[in-house]
Amino acid sequence: MFLLGAGVSDKRRREALIALTAFERFLGLAAYLARPVDVSRFLGRPHLSPGSRHTYFGVLRSYFRWHISVHPDHADPTAALPRPRQPSGIPKPLTQAQFETLLRTPMHRKTHAMILLAALAGLRVHEIAKVRGEDVDLDERTMFVYGKGQKEALIPLHPQLVVLAETMPRQGYWFPANSRGSGPVRPGSVGRTIGNAMDRAQIPGSAHSLRHWFATTLVRSGSDLRTVQTLMRHGSLQTTQRYVEVDADAQVRALDRLVLPTCDRSASGARSQEQLATRAPGRPGGWSAGRGSAT
Repeated sequence: MFLLGAGVSDKRRREALIALTAFERFLGLAAYLARPVDVSRFLGRPHLSPGSRHTYFGVLRSYFRWHISVHPDHADPTAALPRPRQPSGIPKPLTQAQFETLLRTPMHRKTHAMILLAALAGLRVHEIAKVRGEDVDLDERTMFVYGKGQKEALIPLHPQLVVLAETMPRQGYWFPANSRGSGPVRPGSVGRTIGNAMDRAQIPGSAHSLRHWFATTLVRSGSDLRTVQTLMRHGSLQTTQRYVEVDADAQVRALDRLVLPTCDRSASGARSQEQLATRAPGRPGGWSAGRGSAT
């Protein structure tokens, strides 16, 4: 109930309800009667992952802030507790070869369209589900997206998506839940549809791996991180960085571009040259027994 007026998605409200129910079951009391030690014990259970601790704490803090706004005489047991650190996570994009294999895999036309929207626009599954013909402007090459947290954005369209849009309905949902087109398909159905195509192609990952591929490929092709952030519609660069994988070759190339500056023969430089001069002749890599010996 405390999230009904916050403009959050149905999915987030369901997740919050699950978290609060689990907390009250653990506590054996109504949540508002909890003490700081109860919250700590709940979050400190050994089987919880760092991500779950971070999520549970966020739900509980939101609940208690709402509760004391209604009941000012009550206390917030999360106020004195530190927020658990959110794990940084490792980017899990498809490789280029895997993406090409996926596109060659036989699939329905609408499945192919869902994959292109995830890979060439970086759309999340719930955003794909809600795409409508009215949201696309072919003349301007733009698409209106209903994003995470009720955020709305106008994004540019990749040329391949322009071609795709010309084959899709100009009115109504591109992926209706039924033949009457009365509503969009569920986000979970989009995820399963893409996931099943990836399984048939024998490629590990999920629909979200295509969003990781989108961000990683943009950066590797030369786009700056700030531009990628706007295309991903992230609130911070830190979030975008979690999506971008840096390959080993790029790290090696970055190191190879490091050039030592030319220095004057300072006292320390002279000592270094003197040490090099004391290498014993005929003994590669060895030092003479004198100054600078490696014994």
